Amino acid sequence: MVKKNITAKKSSKQISNIESAKYAAAKEAIKLIEDGMIVGLGSGTTSNIFIKELGNKILTEDISVFGIPTSFESRMLAIQSGIPLVSLDQCDTIDIAVDGADEVDRKSLNLIKGGGGCHTMEKIVDYFAEKFVVLVDNSKIVDVLGDKTPVPLEVLPQTYSTVLRELLNRNAAPSIRMSNKKKMGPVITDNGNIIIDVFIDLNNPEEVERDLNNIPGVLENGIFTKVDKVIVGHPDKVEILER
Repeated sequence: MVKKNITAKKSSKQISNIESAKYAAAKEAIKLIEDGMIVGLGSGTTSNIFIKELGNKILTEDISVFGIPTSFESRMLAIQSGIPLVSLDQCDTIDIAVDGADEVDRKSLNLIKGGGGCHTMEKIVDYFAEKFVVLVDNSKIVDVLGDKTPVPLEVLPQTYSTVLRELLNRNAAPSIRMSNKKKMGPVITDNGNIIIDVFIDLNNPEEVERDLNNIPGVLENGIFTKVDKVIVGHPDKVEILER
């Protein structure tokens, strides 16, 4: 019984450290936001913290900032946080996009994103932005990209079988991402498509990113190779990684 209590305390402390690291990264990113900016709003737990902090900055500093959300979730949270929104076809440029990641290669700053299934719109907004800044807690930094986290592909539902065959021909290990117990069947993205997760050799991420997108039926994959800055939050400090 005593052993179980000790384990529970350690687990709670780890969660607290991760949350502290996420807040540290988000608060550092807020310093980059200036009056008049159009800001790409990423998706995920760390991005959600940034969105709330941005809403507070707009309110307390009375600045004019517009957001472009990358998912239904980030859109709803932005509205709740008082951030005025614009769409891609309403602006000529995005000054900065702030987003999270599932894994970051410390050496090259390449990413894997899409654990939440929003990577297609995320890549459109993040790559279009003048500056793409990534927020992560220190647990997301890896030495070898893709060893533990699969690369997600957003796939047209009608083409899943042909896409699976093409992935097997590339010596990948594909699997259709299934929903949890609250919904039967596969995960459906904001765009009405399915996700196929693959473990694949990422020795050359840029080449694999292009190759996967050339498979008919694949809309976008979760390899991100155009990153300007990564803000790594630690429980007691912030680390800045740049190309």
